[in-house]
Amino acid sequence: MNKIWFLMMLASLSVLLVQNPGQVLPQMIFASQEAGKLCLELCGVYAVWLGILELVEKSGLSEKLANLLNPLIKKLFKVDNKEIQKMIALNLSANMLGLGNASTPMGIKAMKSLDNGSGIATRAMIMLIVISATSIQLLPSTVIGIRASAGSESASDIILPTLLSTIVTTGLGIMLVLFCDKFIRRKKN
Repeated sequence: MNKIWFLMMLASLSVLLVQNPGQVLPQMIFASQEAGKLCLELCGVYAVWLGILELVEKSGLSEKLANLLNPLIKKLFKVDNKEIQKMIALNLSANMLGLGNASTPMGIKAMKSLDNGSGIATRAMIMLIVISATSIQLLPSTVIGIRASAGSESASDIILPTLLSTIVTTGLGIMLVLFCDKFIRRKKN
């Protein structure tokens, strides 16, 4: 991945050197200032939501959330372990709030617990990856934060289109995982 970013940066610097050599340094300084500013603004958003997720976990709400999502988690992931169900529930709920980065620690814990040690991803692991990647966004807070920091006058206008598109992608992703799992099982038999 580092090589890809390096090549992209090298290509854009080369184009800028050809088109307007006097702007290379000012543009690099401006871009680094904007990146730092965006990071600080998003740090505030993540700090608030990570704090809320920590409170949810310590207050026992995570177990209630896991119980609420339990039928869905059992059906999709086919796991009976309460701790794994809780981690999956926290991962799903953080993703639904648009906090992909905040959901990562719970997703990693769940993924480690789902690993059977064979070196091959299990159906539950694949399902977690697909649902995390396509997750239904009830409140796309990161995107709203980015739009607000970029000066959007109506940063929350993204809620309905995001909700609709993520419902479709998550449904399609779940169906594809189930289809592929069924296909692989048939092929093995």
